[in-house]
Amino acid sequence: MPPPSLGGRPRSILSAAPDETGGKAAERPNGPQLGHAVDNSADGTELPPRPFNSNETQESRQPHHPPLTEETVIEVTGRVVANPQAPQGVEVVSPEIRVLSEPSRRPPFDLYRPTIPATLPAVLDHAAVALRHPELKRRHEIAAAGVKAFRAALDSRGFTEVHTPKIVATSTESGANVFEIDYFGKPAYLAQSPQLFKQVLVGVFERVYEVGPVFRAEPHDTARHLAQYTSLDAELGFITDHRDVMAVLRDVVAEMAQAVELRVPEEIPGIDFAEAQAMLHKDEPDLDPEDERRLGEWAKTAHGSEFLFVTGYPMAKRPFYTHPAPQDPAKSNSFDLLFRGLELVTGGQRLHHHADYLAALGDEAANHRDYLAAFAHGMPPHGGFAIGLERWVARVLEVPNIRGTTLFPRDLHRLRP
Repeated sequence: MPPPSLGGRPRSILSAAPDETGGKAAERPNGPQLGHAVDNSADGTELPPRPFNSNETQESRQPHHPPLTEETVIEVTGRVVANPQAPQGVEVVSPEIRVLSEPSRRPPFDLYRPTIPATLPAVLDHAAVALRHPELKRRHEIAAAGVKAFRAALDSRGFTEVHTPKIVATSTESGANVFEIDYFGKPAYLAQSPQLFKQVLVGVFERVYEVGPVFRAEPHDTARHLAQYTSLDAELGFITDHRDVMAVLRDVVAEMAQAVELRVPEEIPGIDFAEAQAMLHKDEPDLDPEDERRLGEWAKTAHGSEFLFVTGYPMAKRPFYTHPAPQDPAKSNSFDLLFRGLELVTGGQRLHHHADYLAALGDEAANHRDYLAAFAHGMPPHGGFAIGLERWVARVLEVPNIRGTTLFPRDLHRLRP
């Protein structure tokens, strides 16, 4: 099969490179034999120049090269042949280059350097160009691979992908602040999660998932919080309890990890919240970042695992739809999954009886009448989870600040670009 075209120009693959392809000029440090390189931005393969020959003159070495500045967009006509001395083992023989677009200024920092020679604020301020740096580009390719694996894992398990509203009439997550907007003269809110919708849709499809943005108006100015992030949500019916959800999550994360050559144990180790508190010598209703870090170290030392389930969180710290533990109603059938010492996933079993929701919501039940209608007409036992995509990539690549794994982050201070 020939390589797919891009805007009428064929994409190149090294095993069957076309005679014509699109790309960009990119500066590279000159080695002892190789000079200026040409990037094919269509698929990321590099089309290097032919090696300098000591018998050639400067003019004969690159007879068809016009003067090029970094990030010039070009069309290259030539033949790609094998050369073990060239980058990626290939070279372009006698390339003819036609300039399609010239930059009017240089990039804000050198894009050809192996590491990013700029601070995170500078990278984010100049994201439109900075994202072309190979390291930054790779982060988002890993994000795309994670989403692809997430979808494939759930598709193969009978889940249906859904798309739910991001403008809602009421808040969807208790305890999370909301962004209020003007909706044709009426107050409305940006959705904090698809939680209520995906539960309702379990009554339709039994197993659903969604990939989409969520919005949290929480005034956190930390390396692990965003006002908008991408959530990988799943919900499934006909479960016994939260452990069925954890089993599905383990398999989904394993497929996402496989895409980046990570290993997930066949059985992820777990610890009860009360046991974790005792180990940490604390008595708190939740874990703080330092607690998560210490538990991650313990999981690595005691179990050789970078993943750890924490179960049995207090009901007081969980949303109203959380199912209590039958043996101890003060505890919940919920969990967090820690990855390398950071909360990556939150999930659990949900309530499914209409009467239980009325009791849990009390006077607030009227505000959730559309949601509760599904339970008034019968719902199976169900549960689900949500994975933060940006946190996943940050942990995989050990990027210290989650903004570094977000294309155009929105946080307490940043609304541009």
